[in-house]
Amino acid sequence: MIAYVTLGADDVARAERFYSAFLPALGYRLEEDHGDLLYSLASPGGPPVASPDLYVKAPFNGLPASAGNGTMVAFQAACPQQVRALHAAALAAGGVDEGQPGYRASYGPQFYVAYLRDPQGNKIALFSTMPEDAGRDI
Repeated sequence: MIAYVTLGADDVARAERFYSAFLPALGYRLEEDHGDLLYSLASPGGPPVASPDLYVKAPFNGLPASAGNGTMVAFQAACPQQVRALHAAALAAGGVDEGQPGYRASYGPQFYVAYLRDPQGNKIALFSTMPEDAGRDI
């Protein structure tokens, strides 16, 4: 089980605007952790669930943060409509489009995904496997 994912950021305030534009809609809450950002999932009315947390922070070694080539973090949304809304919110909060929302038949007939980059260049996917129109042609 993955316990947490850490993404580097040189500008934590800018990263907070970006991630806070869509992660709360997916059930994540923001906590401050020694000047870093910690987004964790909370179970309804209780403590965090055992899902991966997301840390966004300056690299410990003091060098500039960089995005990993081939590295991506994917967040599951409830439906294609939510993917579109969160993609738009993330772009408005400083993200860069890497792939407009849409079905990707190569990943399966119900895989709806949008890709973007955070302000540091880290690649993010927002996806849903819940079809918006079960009777549509792929």
